Amino acid sequence: MAYRIVEIELSKPFQAIELAPEQNGIGLIARWHDRLVGFEMISRPAGSTFAVGELGVFTDHYFAPRVLIAKLEDELAADAPDVELPSLSIAICTKDRAQRLSRLLASLEAVRANSPFEALEIVVVDNASTDTATREAVERFDGVRYVFEPKAGLDFARNAALRAATGTLITYLDDDVVVDRNWLKGLAQACRDNPDAGGFTGLVLPYRLDTEAQVYFEQRGGFGRGFYRNEFRNARFDNPLHPVGTGVLGAGCNMAFERALLMSLGGFDEALDTGAPLPGGGDLDIFYRVLRSGRTMVYEPQFAVYHEHRETIAQLRRQYWSWGLGMMAFLVKCRRSDQALRARHRAMVRWWFVDQGRALARAMRGLRGRDVKFGLAEIWGGICGLAGEYDRSRSRVQAIRESNP
Repeated sequence: MAYRIVEIELSKPFQAIELAPEQNGIGLIARWHDRLVGFEMISRPAGSTFAVGELGVFTDHYFAPRVLIAKLEDELAADAPDVELPSLSIAICTKDRAQRLSRLLASLEAVRANSPFEALEIVVVDNASTDTATREAVERFDGVRYVFEPKAGLDFARNAALRAATGTLITYLDDDVVVDRNWLKGLAQACRDNPDAGGFTGLVLPYRLDTEAQVYFEQRGGFGRGFYRNEFRNARFDNPLHPVGTGVLGAGCNMAFERALLMSLGGFDEALDTGAPLPGGGDLDIFYRVLRSGRTMVYEPQFAVYHEHRETIAQLRRQYWSWGLGMMAFLVKCRRSDQALRARHRAMVRWWFVDQGRALARAMRGLRGRDVKFGLAEIWGGICGLAGEYDRSRSRVQAIRESNP
């Protein structure tokens, strides 16, 4: 199973889309005057052609409302007052993935030339790589600063970037993404429109859909949060559990924050996102703490990246397990540290397991064996997360600190 990713410009004439014999679908990215307005997965017979007429009917149905909203937003933006942009630090945390790091740095080099941010730096944090390939990859690019963090763990690396950065605003990118050509412009526009925001997240689209696991993950929702800007505050009247369920804000592979705010919050919790034992929860926790500080978080779809999804079904199943593990470890931590919202934390745990159980029951009734396995993996991860994983992680992190004074 493989899908061909195709980008179309809705303001120009279409061309037919031809699939190779091994491709049985299309991941269709739509732009309107270069602005991202939609993404749809389209199942097609292997080796078939999506004719121009069919494509026109499809785009009218799925993308016309989004184009209308894009036009309205562009008109409103034209009248907005000009706001001076802050200085920007782009932080990339990486470990033993020099090839992917080089791919990301090349995409940043392409957008940096026309950056709306006058002051911009790129900081690569090498998170205890086992060889020199990461440093050598950085040295091939001009204007990229290299920092070595000996303590293995993503939030150790994120905090090292926070200390090394000099920008007023700091963005974090995972090394398995590449940035969209309008990534910096999207962030700049979100900053101009929301100068008091404490943080930003952005759209995450698939980089490729060449394997069954990658297609399946995207069909189940992927990292998608939609193509409309959304603002999140500490209070939300349509969700009694808000701000506990911070996964709706975005993904940690593409996020930005006011650096001084993160410093005042003590940075990232290094007992979350520690690597293989607990590979998650750090983004949920920092989103939550930014909102609880009283600052706004903004989701901006033009602040977009392309993520390389897990290649195999086994890797994808582990990812769902890690999501359950990270979610519950985060909730255990928050229930202890934020007494005012303890009732919401308990309610979120109950809701999460009930929701997962209902999804699992639907998969079983529909005889969808793979969904059953993924659901069981996520539930088991949640159980492990509740059963002391955050405390075990804190002990591991303390041992790491003691061995790297």
